Amino acid sequence: MRFRRITLRTRLTASAVAGSAITLATLITAFNLVLDARLRTDADNLLHERAATVLRGLGTVDGRLSVIEAPDQAAIDAQTWIFAGERALEQPAGVDPRNQQAARGIARMGSGFTTVDMTDTRLHAVPVRQAARRLGTVVVGASVAPYESTASSARLGSLILGLLTLAAIAVLSRWLISRALRPVAQMTAQAADWGEHDYLSRRFFFAGEPHDELSALASVFDGLLTRLAQSLRREQRLTAEVSHELRTPLAKVLAESELATSRDRPSREYRASLKLIRSYAQDLQRVLETLLASARAAVSGGTEASDARASAQRAAAPLHETLVAQGKSIELVCTQPLRVAVEADVVERILSPLLENAARFAREQIVLDIRAADGEVVFEIRDDGPGVDPRDRERIFDAGFRNAKPHTETHVGAGLGLPLARRLARAAGGEVEARVSSDGASFAVRLPTS
Repeated sequence: MRFRRITLRTRLTASAVAGSAITLATLITAFNLVLDARLRTDADNLLHERAATVLRGLGTVDGRLSVIEAPDQAAIDAQTWIFAGERALEQPAGVDPRNQQAARGIARMGSGFTTVDMTDTRLHAVPVRQAARRLGTVVVGASVAPYESTASSARLGSLILGLLTLAAIAVLSRWLISRALRPVAQMTAQAADWGEHDYLSRRFFFAGEPHDELSALASVFDGLLTRLAQSLRREQRLTAEVSHELRTPLAKVLAESELATSRDRPSREYRASLKLIRSYAQDLQRVLETLLASARAAVSGGTEASDARASAQRAAAPLHETLVAQGKSIELVCTQPLRVAVEADVVERILSPLLENAARFAREQIVLDIRAADGEVVFEIRDDGPGVDPRDRERIFDAGFRNAKPHTETHVGAGLGLPLARRLARAAGGEVEARVSSDGASFAVRLPTS
């Protein structure tokens, strides 16, 4: 829980410092190990040279080891022993007994190196031979205190340098991370400010294509904001459309019911009023069913398949009585079985407003042609009415827009049917469009095939 309270900046800085500390510790350790090995090698090389110098001053007399030229025991840090068996032919004056004992011990071994830790002395034994016969042993020693002092100074210096480097890395990492996260802090402040104000038109990143991780993150947030803004605008537009569409039928229901109850009437007038109220209520029901179908299509993504012809027949069925009464006809053309990857109720709700428009504007005939084209199922609805002005082919899909009145009746719609049909088709992965036609109106509904 406490770790969660630590800021991202602090966690990143701590990670950078921890990684740097491990690296510096490894480098310092490796440096001191290499330095110790190098100093030990230098000390051993020095002892090799001293031993070689002493060997050049030795000879034999009557087959016995003899010192021709005595080593310079007065030289600084000169410690030389010459042994013939257990007898010391030469040894340094005033030597520490511990060094003397160690020299005798390594002389018995005949060759090698040893270190007397208590006196910081390094000893090296070299056998003296004549042919295959060993005549004696030369032991030379040197103090390793200067080497150890150098190694200690190097360890202390490297440790101090490492700590200073680590501190510099911590400060630099903090500065760099703070600078790198500054855009995130700015985005956070902007988002907090936008939350209190209008955020639909605000964006984090306006510099073209993202060039790093933060700009890519800002671009993703901008895309999210764009989708949220579009969704909110759609909801606002839908709310306006619904209120606009429901207002007229509700007002008619209320007006008709008030008129029916305002005074006593003959029963036939009451029946006529109830039929009108029922008609207006059915208009309300159709709007609500269309909205529910739109919501289902948006949630399900239109994955349930349905029969195209059957859905078209159900959409056209409610119009038959009205069309017969007006002397009009509707023809359904479908030459082959076709299935769409859309729920049947959604297909019906898409086609219903278009068929109602065609029934309202047609003079005599409506044709609903169903066919497959380019991986889609196309429902083309044609009528022999006045048609659509080419300049209004897109405007008719705007909420509240009314086309010219049909020749047979006053247009009582609210201009919502076509916008809802297009919205519903797009939610199902399709499209609704008005096509150019020289004889009446022509609308095409394109839906994905199953």
